[in-house]
Amino acid sequence: MVVLISTYELGRQPFGLASPAAWLRRAGAEVVCCDTAVAALDRTAVRQAQLVAFYVPMHTATRLAAPLIAEVRALNPQAVLCAYGLYAPMNSDLLRSLGVTHVFGGEFEAALTALYTALQHGEMPPAQAEIALNRLTFITPQRADLPPLTAYAKLEMGAGEQRTVGYTEASRGCKHLCRHCPVVPVYGGRFRIVARAVVLEDVRRQVLLGAQHITFGDPDFFNGPGHAIPLVEALHAEFPALSYDVTIKGRACAATARPAAETARDGLRADH
Repeated sequence: MVVLISTYELGRQPFGLASPAAWLRRAGAEVVCCDTAVAALDRTAVRQAQLVAFYVPMHTATRLAAPLIAEVRALNPQAVLCAYGLYAPMNSDLLRSLGVTHVFGGEFEAALTALYTALQHGEMPPAQAEIALNRLTFITPQRADLPPLTAYAKLEMGAGEQRTVGYTEASRGCKHLCRHCPVVPVYGGRFRIVARAVVLEDVRRQVLLGAQHITFGDPDFFNGPGHAIPLVEALHAEFPALSYDVTIKGRACAATARPAAETARDGLRADH
């Protein structure tokens, strides 16, 4: 069994659990996803797990993971512990001091799957801290065992209206080299595309689960405008009532040039 744990994802249902869960299940793994931001740790699953992996996409998630790593070690001293996400390689010394043996940054799905496969064959890969930037063929995330979207933050529309929010990613990494950004040490100015069909299928499944608004978590949605613009056009054509928001940074963009009402209508947000 593999247990994937997220501790904090800004009030969103974690893509960083749903995506690797799909990869691991495709490889034959029994996977349990635990989002301790909104639900209790599944201690029974932890006791049975061969591999426990902590998703640490930001500083707060890493700090919150530290005491959980100690608890997991106490519950299951034999489990192999892994950390993955943007903050994993930058905090590899800390994580290793807590008992984590494998640290993955960048495109972590394939690395997690390879580690699981090796363990299934009775092999124990050497401890490592790896940043993988190879281009992956992404598959549709699996969210069935995550807490419902209603357990997460909602979009306040005013006048008492709320919308249930889903979350997905259409790309990773970033072309920019902003000194304050944790993406830069991992991706170094590169970005990776998630195929349009995969993103749209992920959105469809979340709409079926009640999503009325989608947040795109790309560090810069306009890293690849030739990918992003056709994507949201297809999204609007299929779900005209669905609103969405994106982050666009480091340049002038259509979102900032249009009246606020049009910007809100089209779901564009500019962060400079």
